[in-house]
Amino acid sequence: VQLQASGGGLVQAGDSLRLSCAASGRTISLYTITWFRRAPGKERTFAATIAGDGDRTFYADSVKGRFTISRENANSTVYLQMNSLKPENTAVYYCAAKLGRLFRPTYSPNSYSSWGQGTLVTVSS
Repeated sequence: VQLQASGGGLVQAGDSLRLSCAASGRTISLYTITWFRRAPGKERTFAATIAGDGDRTFYADSVKGRFTISRENANSTVYLQMNSLKPENTAVYYCAAKLGRLFRPTYSPNSYSSWGQGTLVTVSS
């Protein structure tokens, strides 16, 4: 499956932003989709993940209650709604796909077979 992330931009602290991850090539419902992020000078870290049919989601503690991951398999798209953004949320956000069902989150980027190109989110204070 091929992924393309979009929706990043420059916003102020407290604003909202919605990222999109468009998939092509294979049936997206077969894949668990995860959003990772890489802040400047840091490793890529897990943000949120969603099961293929959307019935299960997990979040990093730092975004729980502010970010919502969702998907529309009919449109082959996964979203990350980000509310109450903070300067520390500044990062390049990547979507990644892992074939199979979601029972518990997979935090290691090495476990994902397909990646989008990343979209930059910059939150100013």
